[in-house]
Amino acid sequence: MPDTHTLLSFFGIAVLLALTPGPDNLFVLMQSALWGRRAGLLVVLGLCTGLVGHTAAVAAGLAALLAAWPAALLALRLCGAAYLLYLAWQILRALLRPAAAEAGTAGTASEGQAATRTGAPPDAGALYRRGIIMNLTNPKVVLFFLAFLPQFTAPQAGPAAPQVIVLGVLFMLATLLVFSAIAICSGAAGAVLQRSPTARRALDICAGVVFVGLALRLAVSR
Repeated sequence: MPDTHTLLSFFGIAVLLALTPGPDNLFVLMQSALWGRRAGLLVVLGLCTGLVGHTAAVAAGLAALLAAWPAALLALRLCGAAYLLYLAWQILRALLRPAAAEAGTAGTASEGQAATRTGAPPDAGALYRRGIIMNLTNPKVVLFFLAFLPQFTAPQAGPAAPQVIVLGVLFMLATLLVFSAIAICSGAAGAVLQRSPTARRALDICAGVVFVGLALRLAVSR
């Protein structure tokens, strides 16, 4: 077990890393703004569950094997990018439906159809799975864990695997705290924006663009 000073230092760094803008916290930000605080928190739980897999992979030595297999990393990147593009397509497709209805109906009717777009968020299981898939299909996370966690282990503290597990749990706790705060704040802001059909549509477009950007970034990353 690492000493208390090491654990506190690691936790502080983990909090700062969670606050740094990246694919995961941007994903939480947009999901919370689109579907509300509860949806964002479910996504956060999914992301933290994904971190369990990455921690286990590093502790068991599987992460090192993955890092040495470029084809596996490429496959993970492409799967993650494809999933983000799928989410972006879902949003943009939903945007086209109210637009098509608006062309053939009066103003109040079209506004009613537009308002129902965000009235039925994905179910809890779907949101939780989104977080897991988003995290597990990002090879940068497992490579980061592989490079980062061992730096805080010490031979005199015992076997490396239990130390890695403890550090992984601390990292998950830091991620849970920071991402939950993002979900709560973004959900509150999104609730205000959702009251206006124009702002709601702009928010959907922004979310679609962000997901496409994250997909492209993940696909071309090295």
